[in-house]
Amino acid sequence: MHLKKIITIAGCLLMGLVADCQTTPPEIAADSSLAMDTSMDFDDLLDEFDSFIDSLQSPRSYFLVNGALSYGYYDFSSNNNTDLSTFKKTIISPALGYYHKKGPGITIAGSMIDDGKQENLYQYSVTPSFDFIQQQNWIGGFSYTRYFTKDSLPFYTTPLQNQVNGYFIYRKSWLQPGLSAQYGWGSRTDLEKRKKFIRIKRIRRLRRLGILVTTTTVTDENIADFSVTGSVRHNFYWLHLFSQKDYLRLTPVLCFSAGTQQYGFNQQTGTVAFTARNTGGTVLSSGNSNLDDKMKFQPLSLTLSLKPEYSIGKFFIQPQVILDYYFPDAGKQLTLLYSINAGLMF
Repeated sequence: MHLKKIITIAGCLLMGLVADCQTTPPEIAADSSLAMDTSMDFDDLLDEFDSFIDSLQSPRSYFLVNGALSYGYYDFSSNNNTDLSTFKKTIISPALGYYHKKGPGITIAGSMIDDGKQENLYQYSVTPSFDFIQQQNWIGGFSYTRYFTKDSLPFYTTPLQNQVNGYFIYRKSWLQPGLSAQYGWGSRTDLEKRKKFIRIKRIRRLRRLGILVTTTTVTDENIADFSVTGSVRHNFYWLHLFSQKDYLRLTPVLCFSAGTQQYGFNQQTGTVAFTARNTGGTVLSSGNSNLDDKMKFQPLSLTLSLKPEYSIGKFFIQPQVILDYYFPDAGKQLTLLYSINAGLMF
């Protein structure tokens, strides 16, 4: 799956996750003053509703269980490791997190696909974070993510290992603008060594001589990635649907991302033959290949997400649908992502 799609969608998700979850109340007390009454002063009604919205935005500690479903394209190697075949795969992404009302939080997430033999949890990540959520007018925060990827996978994964993220959302206007920035980097070195023992019949001496042929391939990859995401959102509320302690909120979010990327690839291959009398070895062949790919700062994606949230008492559930249009990819520009959050506030 394209790295840029992962980073830009993840940035938009992070902004929405903290902005929505941290503004969810543990409960909504019964308030008859919110009911429409023609004898009531309309300005007082609006003032009390504003106070209620402020209570929604007060920080809370909470646990979060998340599950996401999306699609990505993976390059699988064949048996001889020389040809690559691209397959569209369903990606299952579970996550578990805890976030304290004072700001610190921790998230553990994973990525799983069917590799043709089994459901393979090929990568997981750990994300410590801190959110500034004490202000009523704005919220912000930063996080660091460390990715851990399995070795010897039958498909290609990017060498991304680290990512830092920062975001800011102003929430006192009707349309709430936001801005986030992400920087990711990583490197990887693979060493592949193949040995083949060859026995050659020497006609003159009528005896066999063993020759050991060793081929060593060293592959170095590195990547650096930077992107900026701007967003606008608005929250719509429906109160007291089935009880005095529940509500429904609907949040559409529009994100636009731009960024740059630098990718480097270097591969060195050498083949050496050893015989019983040639302990030093004879170099049969060697090779070196380099690739340096730089993408200038340019538009990356336009992302539209729709997140309804239902809360009753201390429990909340948030399904989400995300549609992402990726500008640089001419063939596979649209990505559809489904996600669902559930948690408890306290």
